[in-house]
Amino acid sequence: MAAQRSRPEVSAWRPRVRGVVEVFHAHFTEYAYPMHVHEAWTLLIVDDGAVRYDLDRHEHGTPHDTVTLLPPHVPHNGSPATPHGFRKRVVYLDDTRLGDDLIGAAVDGPDLRDPTLRRRVGQLHTALGRPGEELEAESRLTLIGDRLRELLRPGQGQGHGTRPARPDPVLARRLRELLDEHVVDGLGLDAAAELLHAHPAHLVRAFSTAYGIAPHQYLTSRRVDRARRLLLDGRAPGEVASATGFFDQSHLTRHFRKLVGVTPGRYRVSSR
Repeated sequence: MAAQRSRPEVSAWRPRVRGVVEVFHAHFTEYAYPMHVHEAWTLLIVDDGAVRYDLDRHEHGTPHDTVTLLPPHVPHNGSPATPHGFRKRVVYLDDTRLGDDLIGAAVDGPDLRDPTLRRRVGQLHTALGRPGEELEAESRLTLIGDRLRELLRPGQGQGHGTRPARPDPVLARRLRELLDEHVVDGLGLDAAAELLHAHPAHLVRAFSTAYGIAPHQYLTSRRVDRARRLLLDGRAPGEVASATGFFDQSHLTRHFRKLVGVTPGRYRVSSR
C-alpha cells in the first residue's frame, strides 16, 4: 500500500510589533517552493529536518542550528532535504528593521551558524505567539537586528560579502520599478518595452540575468505577498483575488498554493 501523504500544517499571523510584516510557521513533507521573491526580509529557522534552496544561483541548506536570512527581491526556492520534510518558523521583516546595506552580505552568506542568534530568534517566536507581550518581542527583535548587523557587516562574522549590494543593471532595475508600480493592474511586456525604449526580448533577458527570475514570476510573487497580508486581515479569498491583480479566485488559488504550499482559504483559517 502506498504511503499516505502528510497534509501541510501552517499557522500565520500579523502581530502588533513594529517592523514585523508576518509570522509564518509550517510543516511540509513533500512540498517544494518554486523560485519566487518577497518584498520583505525573511528570517528563518528550521526546528526539524532541513531545507535546501538556491539563492543567487548558489545552493544552500538550513540545518536546525542555522539561522537563515533571505533579502527582499532576491529570488530563491526551497525543498525538503530529509525524507520526513521540515518544520520551520519564519518572521518577515520590513526595512525599518533591516536596511538595504545588508543585502549584499546576506546574498553572499545567508546561513548563519551562531548559537546566540539562533537562541534569540527562538525566543522571539515565543514572544510573538503571546498576545500582550509586544514589548518583549520588540526588545528581542532589536537584539536580533544588532546581532545580524554584527555578523553581516563586511569583513566580520560569516557574511563575508564585500559588495554593498548585489549587481543591478540599470535596465533590469527600471523594469523592476515599473512592475512594482503596477502590481495590481499589471503591465504588458510591450508597454514596458515602449516605456523603457528596449526590445521586449532584451527586457526579459536583462531582468532574468540580473535577478534569476522572469518578470512574470516576479510580479506573481509580489501579488501573492499582498494576498497573504489581506488574508491575514480576514478578507475573503475572492475579494483578495481582485484586490491583488489575479483574474479570479481560482487564478489566485493556483499561484498561492504553488508559492505558499496551501490554498488561500486554509491559509486564512490558520491565522490567529
